[in-house]
Amino acid sequence: MLKELNQVMDYIEQHLTEEISLEEISRYAGVSDYHFRKIFYYLSGMTLSEYIRNRRLSEANKDLLNKESVTDVAYKYGYESIDGFTRAFKAWSGFLPSEVAKTGVSKMFPKLSFYIDVKGGQSMDYKIVEMPAFKFAGVSKRVPMQFEGVNQAIVDLANSITQEKREAMHALQNIEPREIVNVSYEHDYQFMKDEGELTHLIGVLTTEDEVSDLLDVLEVPAYTWAVFPNEGPFPDTLQQTYARIYSEWLPASDYEVIQAPAFSFTKFNEDQPGDAYSEVWMPVRKKG
Repeated sequence: MLKELNQVMDYIEQHLTEEISLEEISRYAGVSDYHFRKIFYYLSGMTLSEYIRNRRLSEANKDLLNKESVTDVAYKYGYESIDGFTRAFKAWSGFLPSEVAKTGVSKMFPKLSFYIDVKGGQSMDYKIVEMPAFKFAGVSKRVPMQFEGVNQAIVDLANSITQEKREAMHALQNIEPREIVNVSYEHDYQFMKDEGELTHLIGVLTTEDEVSDLLDVLEVPAYTWAVFPNEGPFPDTLQQTYARIYSEWLPASDYEVIQAPAFSFTKFNEDQPGDAYSEVWMPVRKKG
C-alpha cells in the first residue's frame, strides 16, 4: 500500500498543470476511489482534492517568484479567471499573487511521501470472517458523504423508521451479527469540489427470500470480512477505529478492501452513558 500511495503522489506531481483523473489515481492506488480517498484522508489529515490544490498553489508561488505573469500562472494551473486564481491564492497564502514577484514573499506546500513509522504501544483487535451470500434489508436514502462528525441526514433517516418497519426488520434477522446495522454503498464524488453522496441503509442481515415491501433490499455475494471490535466513548471511538483501519491496519496487513458495502453496528452501554460497543465489518481479500 505504501508503494501505491507514493506512486499516486508521483502521478499527481507529473500532472499538476493538467486535469487529474480520480479514476487514474484509483488505478495507481489499486483500490476504489472511495476507499483510496479515505485512506489518504486518514493518513494525511486532508482530502485528496485539498492536497492537489495546495500543491498547485505552492508550484504557482514558485513560478511567480520566477517572474512568470499572474495571468500565465493562473491558466497554467487550471484556473478559469485571474480573479478566481487571486482569491484562491490569497486564501491559501495570505497575500496576493502580485505581491510575490515584488516582495519575494512566498509560501510552500511540499509533496507528500508516505512511510511506516513504527512507534508501537497500541494493538488493534480484529478477526477474519467468511460469510455466505446474504441481503441487507432496511430503509435507505442518499446522503452527503462525510468522513467525520455526525451526519444529520443519517440521523434523520434513523428517526424516520416506523414501528412497522422495525418489526419487519427484526422478523428477518437470521444471520450474524443479529444487530441493526449501518451500511454505506453506491458512492459518487465531485472530485475537485470535495462534494459527493452515498446511499446509506439502516437495517439487518438476512438470508430470507421473502422480504417485506416496506423495506429496501441490497443483495451481497459471499465475501471475506475483517471485523474490528471497539468500545469506548461514542462516536469518537468508532471514528478512531475507522481511521486506524485505513491508516494503520490496511497498509500493514495482508488484505485489501474491495468495492463492496462496509457496515457497522453500535450497542450503547446503559451503565456508562456515552459509551458503546461497536463493530466495523470491512469486505476484504488477500493481496496479490
